[in-house]
Amino acid sequence: MLISKKSQRGVTLVEAMIALLVISIGLLGIASLQLTAMNQNASSLNHSQAVWIAYNMSDRIRANISEFNNYHNVDTNNSYSQDCVFPSGSCNTGQMVVADAADWSTLVASLPGGRGTVVNNAGVITVTVMWDDDGTGATGTGCNPANASDLTCYRMAVAQ
Repeated sequence: MLISKKSQRGVTLVEAMIALLVISIGLLGIASLQLTAMNQNASSLNHSQAVWIAYNMSDRIRANISEFNNYHNVDTNNSYSQDCVFPSGSCNTGQMVVADAADWSTLVASLPGGRGTVVNNAGVITVTVMWDDDGTGATGTGCNPANASDLTCYRMAVAQ
């Protein structure tokens, strides 16, 4: 049976439009995946930095073990100014606690909405690094992921 050319008019145009629609949807999906991957990559970087910053403070505490009990109520929202860097400054172990807090505050500030606390509770120090992982402008002081105002946290314990 022969098909006349007259009945085939416009079919190719419809097929091309459908193919364009399918390709467009696929490209939007790829763009969405790329955006999600970039957000997760930034979140992973922040988490890695928070872990490193927490370990940095725990190493400072271990290096100044004679002042273990004085690493209490360190909060990066407070202002600390002590310079013990050689050759400009020379500090005793007590002054080193304040210098460690000052240096650590600078590191924590590199995180978005970064905040750090050090609390000594019955001979166990808890180092907490908090940051705004979702970029929502959260300014809370807790670590509850169900509370939108709280920050993302990384905690570690240091025993004497």
